[in-house]
Amino acid sequence: MKPTDHRSSSNIADRLRLRPSKLTVASDDHRRVCNRSRSKIITRQAAKMLESSENSKESFYDSLPQYRRSRRLKNVSRTNSSNDKKLDTNVFESYLEDLWSRISEEKRSSCTYIDCLWFSLYKDKMTKEKVLRWIKRKQIFSRKYVFVPIVLRHWSLLILCNFGEKKQSKTKKPCMLLLDSLQSTEPKRLEPHIRRFVLDIYKSEGRKEGDDFISKIPLLIPKVPQQTNGEECGTFVLYFIYLFLQNAPENFNQEGYPYFLTEEWFCLEDLEIFRKEIYSVWMSKGITHVQ
Repeated sequence: MKPTDHRSSSNIADRLRLRPSKLTVASDDHRRVCNRSRSKIITRQAAKMLESSENSKESFYDSLPQYRRSRRLKNVSRTNSSNDKKLDTNVFESYLEDLWSRISEEKRSSCTYIDCLWFSLYKDKMTKEKVLRWIKRKQIFSRKYVFVPIVLRHWSLLILCNFGEKKQSKTKKPCMLLLDSLQSTEPKRLEPHIRRFVLDIYKSEGRKEGDDFISKIPLLIPKVPQQTNGEECGTFVLYFIYLFLQNAPENFNQEGYPYFLTEEWFCLEDLEIFRKEIYSVWMSKGITHVQ
């Protein structure tokens, strides 16, 4: 597959000069998030919001592991090259925050994203209501696009489109995109969870739309470039967001679907440049795991 001109390998590195940030890494997030019998691993944003959340249960918050930076950061190294392609949730959030700070004010006002572990925390009864309150602060019904990373062992990206548009609009009707770099996991299996999630968001916002309306919002699953192993899904999700922000149509509608969302959207060589940029900063900061 050939990359399009505006995303060629020659200029993509220049656009990926992200500002290094103080990162902290949690190990094996995919497994821990989904294992209800273990302590939750949360990103810095989620932890901060839990701290400030009203009526937080002390016993719950005390059970959350705290991120700690090792005193031996400079000595941290990775000997297993297969780990190089994994993207930890805190690294993901740090880069997403940085990317967000670099887009235009117009795009920041028309788009938003939620923390990459909120969907997982929403599925837990102990944190469900807190997550819905956090999402309410995002004002998603005033946005064109809302990026929802889904981390349930495997990473995928849900994009809510035109959720603030009126039902009678003929060109800007609400729809959902589910981008998955590993179609063999059958992303359609997530639909019941996604629709329940969306319905609860509508209810928490006091919207009048009910089950029937939510059930009719199209969930589109385009065929996008696929990962070549089982460890790149987090990087793919971050790259999906990065490219979507650059190419998203002013008014997304089903008549124009799938737009650029095809198997030739980007080539794996460009993704590799993107991944290496992330990894180089990751290693330069000296990352350690949660104990």
